[in-house]
Amino acid sequence: MRRVTQSRSRAGAAGREDSLTDHDVYLFKEGSHGRLHEKLGCHPAGGRDWRGVRFAVWAPNAESVSVIGDFNDWNPDRNVLQVRDDGSGIWESVVADVERGARYKYRMLARASGTVCDKADPFAFCAQQPPDTASRVWTLEYEWGDSGWMGARRARNALDAPIAIYEVHAGSWRRRDGDPLAYRALAHELADYVLRMGFTHVELMPLTEHPFYGSWGYQTTGYFAPTARYGSPQDFMYLVDHLHRNGIGVILDWVPSHFPTDPHGLACFDGTHLYEHADPKQGFHPEWNSSIFNYGRNEVRGFLLSSALFWLDRYHVDGLRVDGVASMLYLDYARREGEWVPNRYGGRENLDAVEFLRTLNQAVYRDHPDVVTIAEESTAWPMVSRPTYLGGLGFGMKWNMGWMHDTLAYVREDPIHRRYHHGRLTFSLIYAFNENFVLPLSHDEVVHGKGSLVGKMPGDTWQQFAGLRALYGYMWTHPGKKLLFMGGEFGQRREWTHDGELEWWVTDLPEHAGLQRWLADLNRFYRSEPALFELDFSPEGFEWIDCNDAEMSVITFLRKPRAGGEALIVACNFTPVPRTNYVVGAPRGGAWRECLNSDAREYGGAGWGNLGGVEAVPVGAHGRPWSLNLTLPPLAIVVLKRRPHA
Repeated sequence: MRRVTQSRSRAGAAGREDSLTDHDVYLFKEGSHGRLHEKLGCHPAGGRDWRGVRFAVWAPNAESVSVIGDFNDWNPDRNVLQVRDDGSGIWESVVADVERGARYKYRMLARASGTVCDKADPFAFCAQQPPDTASRVWTLEYEWGDSGWMGARRARNALDAPIAIYEVHAGSWRRRDGDPLAYRALAHELADYVLRMGFTHVELMPLTEHPFYGSWGYQTTGYFAPTARYGSPQDFMYLVDHLHRNGIGVILDWVPSHFPTDPHGLACFDGTHLYEHADPKQGFHPEWNSSIFNYGRNEVRGFLLSSALFWLDRYHVDGLRVDGVASMLYLDYARREGEWVPNRYGGRENLDAVEFLRTLNQAVYRDHPDVVTIAEESTAWPMVSRPTYLGGLGFGMKWNMGWMHDTLAYVREDPIHRRYHHGRLTFSLIYAFNENFVLPLSHDEVVHGKGSLVGKMPGDTWQQFAGLRALYGYMWTHPGKKLLFMGGEFGQRREWTHDGELEWWVTDLPEHAGLQRWLADLNRFYRSEPALFELDFSPEGFEWIDCNDAEMSVITFLRKPRAGGEALIVACNFTPVPRTNYVVGAPRGGAWRECLNSDAREYGGAGWGNLGGVEAVPVGAHGRPWSLNLTLPPLAIVVLKRRPHA
């Protein structure tokens, strides 16, 4: 509970007269200040009496800086800021008679070029609703009601906890009269649905302010402001608070890898390349048409570090999924020969970005040891989710992109050909414990012409839905935490689009409703069985029974809990042919109950199965003294557990 108290005290800091101190400036120049949002930006200068507002902005290469807004008729001559004499490049002043909610920007005159530009506040807590681009004077008071969650969340975010993440794009999950749900309406509908479906966490695609809705939030301009499209900062706090009160964790997508070049944003902020590299070989991202942060600049590192900690401090977010980590790590990412600048040793590794990521994770886990950072990292960079003191990057977990690519490539194959691609199904277990992996079936797999998940499955409608149920069953029993993008849980057929809502009407159709029931039951079973999550990141939690039956396209394996718990037998049949009298080695004798069967009729299956369970016989198989004679349903997974006292 001590950490919650700290968070609340910081939240109230904006209501005190906290001007920059010499120590703040020292930390700012050093790049180690993690609470710059309490010092820079816009804050009441007279406490809650609003006797004035203190503005402070970093613009070391400006000739002059003014704050313009509603309170001075946007006249740059009325409120000219003064540059500090400590070499920090920070301009500041107190402006009287400014009301909460007032719109404002900074008017910059560049020293070198003489150009004039109007910039939004990089540290603003609130922005105008796009397409308008001004910042707004705001404070972040809020009465949180999630102390129960905050006091217990360490166990909910732990590496040995069940974590099944529902990835959501707020603007297109549900709509009302054609418009996206506001934060408070989303809070109630999303919490009810996530509870019904059994997910443990929600991952919100970036809700930091972004000018272009079609970027899905990944082109951020407001690193301290939730997008105003769906409501106020307090409304977003309510969303997090309500999810927490319902026992649901909140992970926020966060984008320190690049930022857009919109004229009101960070690009060429004071007339120079302040936040980004000046050399386009280092400072411009050719794949995303955006600017790349200069991680070697101390003040930029402090800006990003403060943004990350801000969402954890002020918004009680439970984790950050860090976007585009691979693009940060490699200087030649998405570049051809001659289009990038090697590091000082002649290599392709971005040493400044590596240092920043390590500093970021050290700071996050120092101040909030009960949260999680997750890297979207698509290469074989070693030790992404290992501690920095061992030479790792320090993330808590990493997306397993290799598993995703191989598995989707396998299930796309016609079942008659899968015997020739069996290795794609089993290869992930060779490296499954090298990192703390999350298995992602994210938004990236259902956009840009890739179609839907169910559309990737070959065969007729029955085979497609059976195949998708089998895929989810395999995913939920495979080592690693789980992430599924919205719509996948009921088999939306249309590719995802941000301009509309999900095809909720299809959940009235039998095959979609059956898949939805399967996913909900799968989540509930997953959360109830320690064998499926306690040892996710240890080879002691997994054991092949048989990974070599390519001819039948069948795999069988054990998932095991910590010592003393009962193991699960998992059998997956990836062909539309039932396998009767299929012998599977068992570690112990007795009666084994069929706990899950994706071919059950309530899920839309054909009803093949084992009549609730099977008795083990003392006939050795697969190097084990006992065996089960099973019926493996077509395109299905079955999970069995030994009955107690059997």
